[in-house]
Amino acid sequence: MQKTKRNMLLGLGAAGVAAFALRPKDKGGAHNGYFKSLSAGLEDASVAQPSLLIDKARLHKNIDTLKKHINGRFHFRVVAKSLPSVDLLREVMVRANTERLMLFHQPFANQVVKAFPDSDVLFGKPMPVAAARNFYQQLEGDFQPAQQMQWLIDSPERLEQYQALAEYLGQPMRINIEIDVGLHRGGVNSEADLLDMLKAIKASPLLSFSGLMGYEPHVVKLPGDAFSHRDKAMAEYQKYLDVAVNFFGEKDPSWTLNAAGSPTYQLYDEGEFPHNELAAGSCLVKPTDFDLPSLADHQAASFIATPVIKALPSTELPGVAALGKLMAWWNPNRERSFFTYGGYWKAHAESPKGLSPNPVFGRSTNQEMLNGSRSVELQADDWVFLRPTQSEFVFLQFGDIAVLENGKVSERWPVFQQQAV
Repeated sequence: MQKTKRNMLLGLGAAGVAAFALRPKDKGGAHNGYFKSLSAGLEDASVAQPSLLIDKARLHKNIDTLKKHINGRFHFRVVAKSLPSVDLLREVMVRANTERLMLFHQPFANQVVKAFPDSDVLFGKPMPVAAARNFYQQLEGDFQPAQQMQWLIDSPERLEQYQALAEYLGQPMRINIEIDVGLHRGGVNSEADLLDMLKAIKASPLLSFSGLMGYEPHVVKLPGDAFSHRDKAMAEYQKYLDVAVNFFGEKDPSWTLNAAGSPTYQLYDEGEFPHNELAAGSCLVKPTDFDLPSLADHQAASFIATPVIKALPSTELPGVAALGKLMAWWNPNRERSFFTYGGYWKAHAESPKGLSPNPVFGRSTNQEMLNGSRSVELQADDWVFLRPTQSEFVFLQFGDIAVLENGKVSERWPVFQQQAV
């Protein structure tokens, strides 16, 4: 009996030791030299509100990395939704030496073609025909859509709508056809439908066929070998391209045969493929959703900076006074509380390390509570830096982008306006 009792006590003791070993470790710390430099730059520029930052040197390095991979094998089209600022687009287009843009939102398209009248534009998703009509009605400047715009069409029914609009406006339109190469997010998925659409385009005096788009981000997200998934997607692409080549009797070198995106563009460094153009944008600023093995040589170039409003020595939660102490006892990264200017963005805390929202207190767009350990020595008016999870929506929430060079705010880049002007 005594032996059994002793074994039980030993077992309980071992379980307690094992449970204690599962306690989270202290992940906190101070800003490193890079973020100390960013903090000083913001203070020198008298920034005192949540701001979206772009590190220009890192942006340039990411552009150079992309160019090195593409190495002249494909044309490069900039995905504008991921870089929603005319000045940011200009910076990328000049350094990447491209006039090709992919757009996804009609009001932004009107702003972009006014700013870049020499650009070649491909819509990255099929637009409601009413949006296409609005584009023509709001068009300003020297951009010539009959030669410079490609509308993405995903079905025979939408093609009929665009043909009717072209006839109503007396407007020639270039038609790029979306094909389903395995993502299954719409697009033409039968050779018969593609052939019918090509016949309709050829029969129309106002429509012309400008190419195909086959988007395949799934190939790096599916279990298994990404290159094998890529090859299956490209076999589908080739199948539809063969239909077009057989119908027209040749492969026109002017066709835009678009594929890829930030997650997949590096899969085409070697080999022969049916497409002649790659699109990317997010990898140039690298939000956290793009922390992928296929983008390991790109750097984070965009951050949210927000001031600390309140720095508290402990974590106290309303209603249950002991809960904050219990959470801090178990997890040292809950010991202190910091309330930031704004919050609840699509973003993750980056610096100082070890900060996270409190799951009990909840989230706030006004004053976000972030917990950290006593190793985090933030005070009121210090800066917290976060990395956006994506760029296309998050970049639009902070007004002008603050551009940093050599630790200083060197420029302000306005973002796209949500409404057409």
